[in-house]
Amino acid sequence: MQAYDKTKYRFAHAIIEVMKHEPLEKITVKDIVKKAGLTRQTFYRYFKDKYDLVNWYFDVLAQKSFKQMGVQCTLQEGLEKQFTFIKEEKLFFTQAFLYGKQNSLFNYAYDCILHFYEGIIVKKSGQPLDGNLRFLLRMYCHASIYMTAEWVRSGMRMSCKELSSLLIEALPTALAAILLEG
Repeated sequence: MQAYDKTKYRFAHAIIEVMKHEPLEKITVKDIVKKAGLTRQTFYRYFKDKYDLVNWYFDVLAQKSFKQMGVQCTLQEGLEKQFTFIKEEKLFFTQAFLYGKQNSLFNYAYDCILHFYEGIIVKKSGQPLDGNLRFLLRMYCHASIYMTAEWVRSGMRMSCKELSSLLIEALPTALAAILLEG
């Protein structure tokens, strides 16, 4: 791991530690850098604000799970990996999904999965999304992020496999025909 990544992970671990005592909205960059033992200048070299740090850590999740879907694993397997990772980082994601305003994880995750699924659909179909398919995809991505956030905030009682299965079952038929084809 490069020093660049080590520093970013150090900030991520620091914010997680601070989250044990404070909600995300009350955490300051000063709190994060103090816990990390680094400077504000170093923090701002890597992140715009604490929400940028939260969103970067979500990207770590994306690399470990859903960006492998359709390449190294099925949609079901990718979703299960995603939810397992979220469950392993329960404190972080519970705090992150409680904040729903500008620069929120909810909005960032929506943009990420929308772009990701658009890429898969274009690659598999060989053509850009038409208006109807784009509408279905946007609706599905909003719903899946909403249900993920609800699952996190309600204590993650449903198994990762069950949640993944339900999200696949909820795919609109036109999307399922593309995303679930072998």
